[in-house]
Amino acid sequence: MKNIYSYSKNLLSSALLVALLGVTGCEKRLDISPYQSIADDKALLTEDDVSVTLVGAYDGAQNAAVYGGDIMVLNELIGNTDNINFTGTFAGLSDSYQLQMVANNSFAASTWISSYAAINRCNNVLSAIDKVTSSAARKNSVEGQALFLRASIYFELVRLYAKFVGDGDIATNPGVPLVLKPTGNVTDADNLPRATVKAVYDQVVADLTKAETLLPTSNGFYATKWSAAAQISRVQLMLKNYTEAAAAANRVISTSGRVLNPDFTKLWFTFINNGGTTPSEYLFSIKVTAQDGSNSLNTYFGRTISSIPGTAGRSDCKVKAAHLALYEAGDVRKNFFVLSGGSYYTQKHLDRYGDVPIIRLAEMYLTRAEANFRLGTSVGAAPLQDVNIIRGRVGLAPLATLTLNDILKERSLELAFEGHNVIEAKRLQKNVGVTPWNSPKLLFPIPQREMDVNKNLVQNSGY
Repeated sequence: MKNIYSYSKNLLSSALLVALLGVTGCEKRLDISPYQSIADDKALLTEDDVSVTLVGAYDGAQNAAVYGGDIMVLNELIGNTDNINFTGTFAGLSDSYQLQMVANNSFAASTWISSYAAINRCNNVLSAIDKVTSSAARKNSVEGQALFLRASIYFELVRLYAKFVGDGDIATNPGVPLVLKPTGNVTDADNLPRATVKAVYDQVVADLTKAETLLPTSNGFYATKWSAAAQISRVQLMLKNYTEAAAAANRVISTSGRVLNPDFTKLWFTFINNGGTTPSEYLFSIKVTAQDGSNSLNTYFGRTISSIPGTAGRSDCKVKAAHLALYEAGDVRKNFFVLSGGSYYTQKHLDRYGDVPIIRLAEMYLTRAEANFRLGTSVGAAPLQDVNIIRGRVGLAPLATLTLNDILKERSLELAFEGHNVIEAKRLQKNVGVTPWNSPKLLFPIPQREMDVNKNLVQNSGY
C-alpha cells in the first residue's frame, strides 16, 4: 500500500499546510474555526475525499493490532502450549498464552480500539458513497471494498470476543456492538450494547454478499470479488453452513483464475525474494514495505537468521518438536522450519517486510473438501481430489481413501501458524491443550476501559 498511502498522506499533509497558511495570513484569528476538527457536513464532500477515506480504512485494517498481525498472533498463541514455546516478555501476550488474560489486557484492548476505528472509517465511506460519481464501476468498487473491510473486521471481533457458534444459542449470546453509521462526537446514544452473535454474523454475511457483487475481479493488492467470496466461504464454514461454504470456495477455485503456486516455499519471503510482489495464491493480504505497514507475525514469530539476509524478529515463538512430529516424511512443509540457537522457527514469517497473508487459495481447496465430505457431495471436485492436490504440492503421495480426520490434518498443517489454531479448535469443538474448547478462558475480555465508559456493555464470564 506504499504508493497510495504515501500519496494520501502527502495529500492530507498538504491540505493541513494550506489550512495553517490560511490561519497565519488571517488578521481575525479569533473568528476562525479550529482546524483540528471538521464538521460532519464538510468532511466528505467530493469523490477524492471518499477515496482518501477508503485508503484510511485500509490503513486502519493494516494497523498492527488488526490485520497487521496481532489478531493472527493471538489466535495462534492462546493456550497453544502443544505447538509453541512462547518466551516473549510482553505481559499481554504471555497472559494469552497461559490463559491468564485480565480485563485490561493491552492486546485485547488495542485490537478492540483499532478495529472499531477502522470500522468507523468504512462507515464514513459508505455514508458518502453517492459522492463517487466518476463512474458506476468506481462507485461499486469503493462501496464493495468498504463493505468487505467492515465485514472482515466484525468477523474477527465476534470470533475473538464472543462465544463461538455451537456454544449456546447464537440468537441470544452477546456478540459485539454493531456500529453501522459514522461516529463523530460521541454521545450517550453511541454507547451501544453488544448485538447478538447471530446479528453480527447476519451483518457480516450481508456485507460480504453485497461486496462480492460490487467488487472488481482484479484490484492490485486491494480487495477483489475473490477476496469477498473467500471470506464468505470462511464465514459459512464457521456457521456450519457447508453448502454455502463449498459453493463460495468453488467460485474462487473455478472462476478466479488463481492457481496454487507449485512450490510451497515460494509463498513466503515476499520482500526478500519476490521484490515485494504478492503471490497470486494470496486472495487477500496486507502489504508491507520498508516505508509502511506492520507485520506482527514477523515481529513475534520471526528471528534474525544470519544465513538469510532480510530476516528479523523477536524470536518469541519457538516451534516445539511435537509439532514437527505431525508431518509425514518427505513433506516439504516439515522442512520449512529453521533451527537456530537450539530452537525451531517457522520460515513463514522470517521476512521483515513480508506480506501478512489473510486468505490463501489453498484454504479454499481444503474448505471445499471438508464441506463436500460432510455433505457427501462433490461440488467442483471430489474431496479426495482436493486433498491430494494439496498433498501433491508438498511432495506427498496421494491418498487412496479419505476420512474427515485426513482433511482436518491437512488443513492444520497447511495453515499452521497463520492465525487459525484457537479458531479451528473452537470450530471443531476440540480442546486447546487440556482446556475445553468452550472455556471462557479462550475468549478475549471486553476491554475494561470500554466497560467503564459504556454501561450498556456486558463483560464476558471470568473477567
